[in-house]
Amino acid sequence: MPVAGGLLCGASGLALLVAATATHFWVQRRAPGGTASLGLWHGCLGGQCHPHATTPALLEATRVLMLLSVVAAAAGLALGVSVGTGGGRRARTRVAGATLLLAGLLALLGLGLGSGGALALLGPLRSSWSFSWSFMLGWAGAALLGSAGLFHLCAASKDPSPQSSEVGES
Repeated sequence: MPVAGGLLCGASGLALLVAATATHFWVQRRAPGGTASLGLWHGCLGGQCHPHATTPALLEATRVLMLLSVVAAAAGLALGVSVGTGGGRRARTRVAGATLLLAGLLALLGLGLGSGGALALLGPLRSSWSFSWSFMLGWAGAALLGSAGLFHLCAASKDPSPQSSEVGES
């Protein structure tokens, strides 16, 4: 199976992206009174988590882009898994690659906006906060999804098998 590496990268990237999107550890601060953390959905202080009181537009845009990225990655993986069945394999591999590449680009854009959104949410206290493990997982997931898309696109261009023709079988 020529796209197994792309599927492995895509599945790993999707798992990392889901973990980054769902958790509340994008930025974190350790202080003598306890640990505080902020994510896309909640803020936590001393073990008590609450939804954000106010949400800047950059944080809203980050939420939307990250969710679109997760959906696109899941669709790209589903297309990538379906490559082995039926005719038109090259076309499906190409579409899966483009979808996974789109998911990686949406995640990169969301994470970039998330950097600015977190800073806007923190205001003047931002020097005492640092980006945490959940945010780093998002960047790793975006890189893996982009790689998976490129692997699929390269596999589609190198596939010489007769089953990969663009014309459907009769």
